[in-house]
Amino acid sequence: MLLRRSLSTAARPFRLAVIGSGPAGFYASHRLLKDHANTRIDMFDALPIPHGLVRYGVAPDHPEVKNVMTTFDKVADDARFRFVGNVSVGVDSAPLSVRDLQQHYDALLFSYGASEDRQLGIEQEDAYGSTSARAFVGWYNGYPGNQDLKLPLDETDTAIVIGQGNVALDVARVLLTPIDELRKTDITERALAALAKSRIKHVHVVGRRGPLQVSFTTKELREQLNLPGVRYEADHAWIQDQLAAHQTFIDKQRPLKRLMGLLAKGKNDNEGDKSWRLQFLRSPTAILADDENRVKGIRYEINKLEGNIEKQRAVGTGQFEEQACGLVLRSIGYRSLPLAGVPFDQHRGLIPNIYGKIVQASDAKNTLPGMYTAGWLKRGPTGVIVSTMS
Repeated sequence: MLLRRSLSTAARPFRLAVIGSGPAGFYASHRLLKDHANTRIDMFDALPIPHGLVRYGVAPDHPEVKNVMTTFDKVADDARFRFVGNVSVGVDSAPLSVRDLQQHYDALLFSYGASEDRQLGIEQEDAYGSTSARAFVGWYNGYPGNQDLKLPLDETDTAIVIGQGNVALDVARVLLTPIDELRKTDITERALAALAKSRIKHVHVVGRRGPLQVSFTTKELREQLNLPGVRYEADHAWIQDQLAAHQTFIDKQRPLKRLMGLLAKGKNDNEGDKSWRLQFLRSPTAILADDENRVKGIRYEINKLEGNIEKQRAVGTGQFEEQACGLVLRSIGYRSLPLAGVPFDQHRGLIPNIYGKIVQASDAKNTLPGMYTAGWLKRGPTGVIVSTMS
């Protein structure tokens, strides 16, 4: 491997520039500093403070997830490491280009993650009250770029979350958690004040396929089911039918079996004046807005499932339904953005690479000297924080 050979033979310190200060960049820096004493690392980030997703993307009631920052802080304390914040690289009007860095470092590691959210691409998606879960998470976690976000939390009692992953359950949980419980977390004061006035009582978490295709984990589902004073609603009979029809497939996968078992069990003390509901087989086709362009509802096409259970896909039936609401949060994934001077696969939304070594295109075999990538930029925006260690 070129990087390992360079580290072992260089008489002077091996100099690495890391672009992006999230988990992937810090884990890579931690490993290099641990295994190779003759290393110097400068980490660049557009924000003035580091830690990226861990600081701004983790739910405020998940402090245990943020414990990894202890490891990152040890990296930052190393005399061989420098953090250079508030400096953009390779974007319009940025003070530094990729070529600038290449002239001063032996290698560059791109680990700036996925900073944009995917769009639904439907009518009225920009109506007031329709935004991304990413922006909402950034808002309550203090991300500088989301502090001007305006939401109709005190104008409606119903919110719809499009998507059925961990982030979808995070935002649903924050919307329904008692305000006194949120006060015990590190949520921002601005968000706390707004949520204290919130009228949201009902949250619908909507997916285009079925229960076997949800992306949230057992841990997230258990926390959602344990919310005090919040009912869990769903078409339980249909869920049971889906699980029974595919029990052999479920039994072969232990994590899926645990998740489906919890989903089928539901909630014992299922009472309260608030509720969250899992809805399946729904694809949004339009946001419904009033004359002032404020969200008043959403229109879905009803789907059916086709194909083998391992690759079931949602197919529209031509039937539609509308649902009233005042807030829509889309949680359908993130996407990375390209940097000038760095190859980028627009279709896959990542930097083409072979085991982290950057190539000119996804079908290329020759790697670019001194160019590396890690984390979501390397494999796409999937997995939990610890996944960036691989």
